[in-house]
Amino acid sequence: MRITVPEHPSGRLPDAWRACVGTGRFELALRRDYQDSLALIQREIGFRHIRGHGLLSDGVGVYRPYEYQGSRRVRYTFGYVDQVIDSYLDLGIRPFVELGFMPAALASGDQTVFWWRGNVTPPRSFAEWADLVRATVAHLVDRYGLAEVRRWPIEVWNEPNLPEFWRGADEAAYHRLYEVTAHAVKEVDAELQVGGPAISPGADDWLPRFADFVAARDVPIDFVSKHAYTSGPAQHVPFGVHQTLRPAANLLEQFATPRDLLRDTALAGLPVHITEFSSSYRPDNPIHDTAFHAAYLAPVLAAGGDLVDSFSYWTFSDMFEEVGVPTALFHGGFGLLTHRQIKKPTYHLYAFMARLGDQILARGADHLVTRDADGRVTVLAWAPVDVTGRSPVDRHALRLSVPLGAPRATGAGPTSAYVHRSSVHEEVGNAWTAWCEMGQPRSPRPRQLEALREAAEPGRSHRRLPVVAGRVDLDLDLARHEVTLVEITPVVDETPPWWDENRLLGLSSEAPADAAAAVGGGDGPGGGAGREDRQ
Repeated sequence: MRITVPEHPSGRLPDAWRACVGTGRFELALRRDYQDSLALIQREIGFRHIRGHGLLSDGVGVYRPYEYQGSRRVRYTFGYVDQVIDSYLDLGIRPFVELGFMPAALASGDQTVFWWRGNVTPPRSFAEWADLVRATVAHLVDRYGLAEVRRWPIEVWNEPNLPEFWRGADEAAYHRLYEVTAHAVKEVDAELQVGGPAISPGADDWLPRFADFVAARDVPIDFVSKHAYTSGPAQHVPFGVHQTLRPAANLLEQFATPRDLLRDTALAGLPVHITEFSSSYRPDNPIHDTAFHAAYLAPVLAAGGDLVDSFSYWTFSDMFEEVGVPTALFHGGFGLLTHRQIKKPTYHLYAFMARLGDQILARGADHLVTRDADGRVTVLAWAPVDVTGRSPVDRHALRLSVPLGAPRATGAGPTSAYVHRSSVHEEVGNAWTAWCEMGQPRSPRPRQLEALREAAEPGRSHRRLPVVAGRVDLDLDLARHEVTLVEITPVVDETPPWWDENRLLGLSSEAPADAAAAVGGGDGPGGGAGREDRQ
């Protein structure tokens, strides 16, 4: 069945998918590979904010207590903070500030999380914590300007509902931390954005209680945040895990939860930010490296902006060390990119999204059709996935009738369209597959790295199709786990009248058609309808 795409848009495509992206701990941004990776991401995708852990952890060195003349004092040191944020702003991306974890010298205990030992205990002095927050935020305002920092959301802590991230998952203690922190931020400037509670999946009952707390205590709050993942318990293997997955629609259900639960509270109507999302919450699950992952997340990127103000993919790069230094180039890391900037299939999903127009013409279970102000029509299509692994879909057909250009009141339209297609699937645009075929070298040599970069590029094709009554019939046959982007533009034929493909090799204009076909296939300008007949 052919789907007729409407000529007039049904609305605008929200860009909540690019509002933020996740990153490894804060000081990793000092590394060259990190900065090279982020520069590539910004050139080809262009996120607006970036969020990660550890701004106040000891590795960044902000909180530096010392003794002088018999009294305890604190020096706040922002050298690393400035280097990192300067590099972000130079690349056109702003911080989504996460305040955490606890400096060891201010912590009330020694419980830590991750290989790099972020302290997850409350402060031993809430007054000193408030001083630290005020000093940090005031420094940012002083260095970058009030108007700039007002554009940076400030989130209080990370997943306090989990005992791994907040000692005892003590809800009352988190409420106190949030209250002290929010007031400290607002003391610097009342217009700065502060929010939370940054809970993990499965803790939605925290949201109404959090709303009741901030309302009862008149605590400032400008946005609500939470995380979304769909993976089951970890099945451990050496240096990795495997997990079951719920359908991707479950991510959209999680996105919708905050507004549903807070509808009748004082927090109704506040912006909602999903400050982490992906399939697996583990940085060593190979699902992240696959074409499956791109096709799995495609419907989430296509529809998530209808539900939340931002949803931040976790993370942009495999420069990430929660469970230790990675043991191989492909190791199931969260990133859109591996170390050394090898693009994963999900990278291309985001790069395809960046090429869509902002007018929605059609959206379905396997496609999103948009148009931009210049009349270019774009189709993002994806093959369905089977999360059980038992019945993978090897081929998937999509037939569309697509209107070309902006709606026309009168006048003749184009007679043909140029169609450019970019695709990734199991065999194309998939460096993971190539790496496996190489024997999974843990430290690829330069020639292998170059081969992997080449294998990571999408497959590309092009053709010229007829436009009939202002429409193009587009037939897409999708391979297993394929994500494809099709860009359709009207042809303005500027072929000079003297062009004759028959003469490309000096033949006469009366040369037989089969001779011309042997030279150029008869598909070029002036060479007939050739490609218009091939789907």
